[in-house]
Amino acid sequence: MDWAKELEQNVTTVEELEEKLMLHFTTEEKEKLNEIIDAYPMSVTRFYLSLIDFKDERDPIRRMCIPSVKETDMNGSLDTSGESDNTVVTGLQHKYRQTALILSTNQCAMYCRHCFRKRLVGQSSAEIIKHMDEIISYINNHKDISNVLISGGDSFLNTNNTIKNYLEKLSAMEQLDFIRFGTRVPITFPMRIYEDNELLKILREYSNKKKIYIVTHYNHPNELTETSKRAINALIDCGIIIKNQTVLLKGVNDDSNILADLINKMTGWGIIPYYIFQCRPVSGVKNQFQLPLMRGYKIVEEAKARLNGHGKCFRYVLSNKNGKVEILGILKDNTMLFKYHESKDEANYGKVFTKPIGKDQCWID
Repeated sequence: MDWAKELEQNVTTVEELEEKLMLHFTTEEKEKLNEIIDAYPMSVTRFYLSLIDFKDERDPIRRMCIPSVKETDMNGSLDTSGESDNTVVTGLQHKYRQTALILSTNQCAMYCRHCFRKRLVGQSSAEIIKHMDEIISYINNHKDISNVLISGGDSFLNTNNTIKNYLEKLSAMEQLDFIRFGTRVPITFPMRIYEDNELLKILREYSNKKKIYIVTHYNHPNELTETSKRAINALIDCGIIIKNQTVLLKGVNDDSNILADLINKMTGWGIIPYYIFQCRPVSGVKNQFQLPLMRGYKIVEEAKARLNGHGKCFRYVLSNKNGKVEILGILKDNTMLFKYHESKDEANYGKVFTKPIGKDQCWID
């Protein structure tokens, strides 16, 4: 398939929403939605749209892809994890000693409304590609880097040639134990994978040279479609290990039964639960999707009670400017227990600490 041409059929305007999905917005709603889309573009694949039950205004798939007037609430921050401070080359971040993060593109097959990189959505990726040689040189010259995460945007929105170039250069580095790709394509645009024999050939070839992991982003059981499973199986057949990062989202998966169902089905497919992330306080996201920490912890623990041992291997974390902080438990007097799972300051590695947390508090800095 010509996947780039297929993406030209994405729904990107309020008028297309009304026309293709038979929705109706008031004049005021249209004005607000157009204001939002101008700042944070909407782009939804026809496949992902087909998963929405438009008779249900609270449909979880709809919440994740269709703009809401609530996005005009700009409380929060556009860079909650201090990514700009960790940028060492255009398109390359180095926050943790062993890991290099390549923001290989700003494009996605579908723009999630809860995205924590909303500030970059839809921007041109040409500038990043120009700096590929500098990115590779930096990684090669920092021997402490043992793994690379190629993300975005969505790493699978790169051309096959760009993906091959990254794999060719990175797999030749003896210092790297493995290479990761961050992608939501298996969920939002799975045919990009299973209908592209050239891409699968590239992945199969280089997975024999360096272990490749793919980190996906399933948030709700309704995303675990047979079409998506076909893409996952194609990746597994290439020798790739699949892991998943779920974000805990109000109105999407803030129910222990839904969360447990999601994880049980994923593990049945051969997907390893990696993290459950506390939703970040991003402007336009915070007040629409964030859950209080106390409630989030209880949902996660109740879900764990319905999982087998393999399904419980994930960590519930939040990622702030200091690092990845694991949310360990609730102590007496509304105090919570935390642990640094990753830290920008290596002196904090493994450090356990407590903080008093208010009933409605959703974040710690």
